[in-house]
Amino acid sequence: MTKHKTRQKHTTMKNNQSLIAQTTPLSSVDIVHITGEALTPSEVIGVARRAMPVQLEDTAIVRIQAARDVVDAAAAEGRKVYGVTTGFGHLSSVRIPQDQLVQLQHNLLRSHAAGVGEPLSEDVTRAMALLLAASLARGNSGVRVEVVQQLLALLNHGITPVVPSRGSVGASGDLAPLAHLALVLIGEGEALYKGEKISGAEALRQAGLQPLMLQAKEGLALINGTHLMEAIAILALDDARTLVESAEVACAMSIEALMGSHVPLDPRIHRRRGQYGQQVTATRLRQLLHDSEIRQSHEHCPRVQDPYTLRCAPQVIGAVRDALDYCQQIFERELNAVTDNPLIFPEDGDILSGGNFHGQPLALALDTLAIALTQLASFSERRVYNLMGPHEWDTNGAPLFLTPNPGLNSGFMIVQYAAAALVNEIKILAHPASIDSIPTSAGMEDFVSMGVTSAHKLLRLLELARQVIAIELLSAAQMLEFRLPLKPGAGVQQAYDHVRRYVAKLEEDRVMAPDIAIIAQALQEGVFAFPVEG
Repeated sequence: MTKHKTRQKHTTMKNNQSLIAQTTPLSSVDIVHITGEALTPSEVIGVARRAMPVQLEDTAIVRIQAARDVVDAAAAEGRKVYGVTTGFGHLSSVRIPQDQLVQLQHNLLRSHAAGVGEPLSEDVTRAMALLLAASLARGNSGVRVEVVQQLLALLNHGITPVVPSRGSVGASGDLAPLAHLALVLIGEGEALYKGEKISGAEALRQAGLQPLMLQAKEGLALINGTHLMEAIAILALDDARTLVESAEVACAMSIEALMGSHVPLDPRIHRRRGQYGQQVTATRLRQLLHDSEIRQSHEHCPRVQDPYTLRCAPQVIGAVRDALDYCQQIFERELNAVTDNPLIFPEDGDILSGGNFHGQPLALALDTLAIALTQLASFSERRVYNLMGPHEWDTNGAPLFLTPNPGLNSGFMIVQYAAAALVNEIKILAHPASIDSIPTSAGMEDFVSMGVTSAHKLLRLLELARQVIAIELLSAAQMLEFRLPLKPGAGVQQAYDHVRRYVAKLEEDRVMAPDIAIIAQALQEGVFAFPVEG
């Protein structure tokens, strides 16, 4: 396939990519079963990005109904229960008459739908709806079975609520975003359906669904919770793992391209420190570099040590791996959580008001993930700079800026500038949002997590980091041209072949923005996160 055709193929794929697989028969794909137990990350990703259907199971229905019976009893007795017979937030002292409890729940959605900014992506919105449904199905929220069924119907029919991305402070739940999502359940708000943005009422009508009439507690249960933060967290963590594996491939390419030593990868070194991620990365780099002719060519060179971005790659990238493992623990625990308020405990008949909606655990982990990926991108850019050469020890290497004819051609000069600019922006995005509380609700919510800001920053940071790694892949592949006829390690050769399937060797100056874009897209698709042996 020619480079032009490959680019055209991936551009078309990206432009036409639909998160809602309208043409896929439900019988031909797996089903995600909502049982009241924990979801798995793969189930969330499957529903969000591959439109896997979802099904509510009898075990969950029993749990949901038991909690609903407690709420109905409290409402019928007129007991003072937060969010059931009272107002919300600082208005929790206001008692609501029995005949206004239904209106209270609808008013809650309308008043809290105050989001702003560009809409959430379809995969994030679908993940958020799934997480909300699964949480309600655990039987501590007090909604009716019909509410969960309606959420799952939106997913199965490909109705995606239009949810403005900004407006949550990540404390009393992701209130504004979830309110916009929940409006569609009652036939209000806006939705995407079959590629068109239409009213929520029209989307339900076209799909053959009826709007819900919310009962006591249900509006509150729909908008309390960490479901937007968690949705982004699960999707971003999956993308981050793909990026880390791809960054290890890029690093191995740079080690070969710069004729770096393989000695720092010796397993004895890494066992002696004992850090888990470090040992995983060292093993993977050894596998990528296995059977290298380039290494054999410089076994007796006078260089004693390489720069840290080569020599300390297992220590630095391994630390990123360890950070991702910490984040995974936090995010996966949340997949079995109930995060609205108050919570119903049917076995005791109790309704308890607490603070599970507070997003601090997720916010801290999201900020940690952003910091870790910042290190990954910054580490990569320094190798890109090193690849620009020339080096005094490299008498037979590439000329300055990796171009066969420097002077007339500038080669990769500005590509490195772009990497530097990207890393500068990434470092700004890495500033933690979770340390910056701004009180809300007249002081009732006096310390908030800002976890959704952490999540949004992370998504942007991931996009930029992919572009940095793409630049390293391109630069290292170009340097490997100057090492011919020597062949790199088998895994590096495989990565080089992938690069060349998309982008030709740079012989003379050309516009390189499309080269970076197509490799970044390939990174997102996992092309460079391949398994290796050796």
